[in-house]
Amino acid sequence: MHRRIIVPSALAASLLLAIPASAADYVPGAPGIGDSYYPASGNGGYDVSHYDLRLTYQPATDVLEGTATILATTRQNLSRFNLDLGLKVSEVRVNGKKAAFTTSGEQELEITPAAPLEKNRTISVVVRYAGKPSEVKIGGWTAWHRTPDGGVAAQEPDSAAWWFPSNDHPLDKATFDVSVAVPDGTQAISNGVLQSQSSKLGWTRYNWRSNKPQATYLATLAVGKFDITTDKTAGGLPVLNAYSRDLGDNAGAARASVERTAEVAEWLEGVFGPYPFNALGGYVPNVTSGYALETQTRPFYSPRQFANGSNVSVVVHELAHQWYGDSVSVDNWKDIWVNEGFARYSQWLWSEKEGEGTAQELADYVYATRSAEDPFWTVKPGDPGPDNQFHIAVYDRGALALQALRNEIGDEDFFAVLKGWPTEFAYGNAEVADFVAYAERISGRPLAALFDTWLYQPVKPAAPAATGAGATREAADADARTNGRSAAAAPKPVQPRSWKKIAETNTIHTHEEHSGR
Repeated sequence: MHRRIIVPSALAASLLLAIPASAADYVPGAPGIGDSYYPASGNGGYDVSHYDLRLTYQPATDVLEGTATILATTRQNLSRFNLDLGLKVSEVRVNGKKAAFTTSGEQELEITPAAPLEKNRTISVVVRYAGKPSEVKIGGWTAWHRTPDGGVAAQEPDSAAWWFPSNDHPLDKATFDVSVAVPDGTQAISNGVLQSQSSKLGWTRYNWRSNKPQATYLATLAVGKFDITTDKTAGGLPVLNAYSRDLGDNAGAARASVERTAEVAEWLEGVFGPYPFNALGGYVPNVTSGYALETQTRPFYSPRQFANGSNVSVVVHELAHQWYGDSVSVDNWKDIWVNEGFARYSQWLWSEKEGEGTAQELADYVYATRSAEDPFWTVKPGDPGPDNQFHIAVYDRGALALQALRNEIGDEDFFAVLKGWPTEFAYGNAEVADFVAYAERISGRPLAALFDTWLYQPVKPAAPAATGAGATREAADADARTNGRSAAAAPKPVQPRSWKKIAETNTIHTHEEHSGR
């Protein structure tokens, strides 16, 4: 017998030969997707293509049990990867095999598969979990609303972690099947089209499908006792609206507003192009919040949005998001203007259409009623910062930027931009810079300076958003000087008739539950 003596360097070489060269490349996926405002949001290393959620929810106890099957593709060689979830996990399987898992922080589920995962491979992940969503706090707040007869998941910038595991960032969109069992006499509402429902042993199961890419925060679940109305558009699109049965004095105004969903969507198609999804609707649960949210195909409305009577303007805002925010989503949360500036401007266009004040008159009014010292002008809609992500300046100053663009390039090119953009970036993600480049391409004009003025400079611009407004203001000041009056006494634009209803939606994304988030 001859014993081979291996010197250290030779031993190291032999070990390297025994291990595939690629093994050294298997590393954990990043615990965040790279968002500048929310570094912990989402995860790296993979892209999800589909979520299949099979849930049971008991309203009396607020207990949610779920099995989530996630289909994804690896984007690197993975030794481990994360999902975002706040509920307790009992089992994880990757490609059918049990996987080790642990948790870190408030929502990181760290999964180690039985064998490392190669890059560009399709994988399946099954997660079994349970808990009481209302008891989950992430960052000190909750996205889960308890109602007298159930619960609701609807929040921005994230809400998924309260009811299903996900890659929780708009950069990773996926299609959804959501199946929910609830006690008989209770309904479960989600996104997309109701595929079927069946009852057995005191439980009713509702099966929903959203067949176009959807950001995780746009997925919604509402369980309770609802009055439901259904219809179809002229083009055959199913419309489903739902109202809690205990909305009290707000019930009539809520219905008078949300029942106009199909009409509003039809009008918006003339502005933004074909509706991008497979269903329409909205729901108004009996929650105490005051905001609304563009949950895909079925926006969420708080009853307080209708406390002063019907308000179609809020419906216009949330439906506009189906194009601007849902189909074309932010690349990074700092790009929130590509959602909110356009949704607010759609309200101005609706006012123009209804003869209650043109977009120009609304721009004039906003500009004139905000003094140069108003902190409103210090917020930069193009990058407002996480603390100001839903500041009124992102909405109103963001809309002023669009009116400035309209005046600069003219109506023909302006509306070509509004309609072409959702097609150019359909079902994807985009940055503010992408919109600027697109508007320059369509109009054939350099626009960087205009957008810098209205989206990035922390001061009130020297001239109004509109040349017409500037002329009006200059003429008023000249007239004041001629007649010996101070310029300050010059008349300001009259408040458009639509202003109060639009202003009532200023709390549209004021999310009391996570102020400062």
